[in-house]
Amino acid sequence: MYESLLNYPDDLFADFGRWRRDFDEMFSGAGLPSSIRSVAPGTFPSINIGNTPKSVEIYAFAPGIDPSKVELTVDRGVLSLSGERAAALGQNGEGKKVSVYSRERFGGRFQRAVSLPEDVDAAQISASYRDGVLHISVPRREAAQPKRITIQ
Repeated sequence: MYESLLNYPDDLFADFGRWRRDFDEMFSGAGLPSSIRSVAPGTFPSINIGNTPKSVEIYAFAPGIDPSKVELTVDRGVLSLSGERAAALGQNGEGKKVSVYSRERFGGRFQRAVSLPEDVDAAQISASYRDGVLHISVPRREAAQPKRITIQ
């Protein structure tokens, strides 16, 4: 008999991983999100959202975007980020059309929306773009921030 499941000759855990991937592929909905908080593969720009006691921080990873062509709006607690990214291929420097064999980089119009918590101050939002990363900082209202109370 086998001394341990870890010494199983056909690598039992690799088979489980393969079965899970096959199952996910079969029932994934053809590239649709797999959970309520995820988005479809290839969604642009990719974003990370976090918070601190004083603000909500949003990072949108958008290399190759002209910041002047990005529109950032807030309406009823929803922050919208939209714009357009020029296609990377199409013509070479001499004006001749380029044949494309593989295209993995997104080009075209994009839009992302993020629901903001109720305790943020939408009038104080700041945004900066550096090295392909759009950083959006949404401060929380002063009344919503934690306060230390001294005991007398």
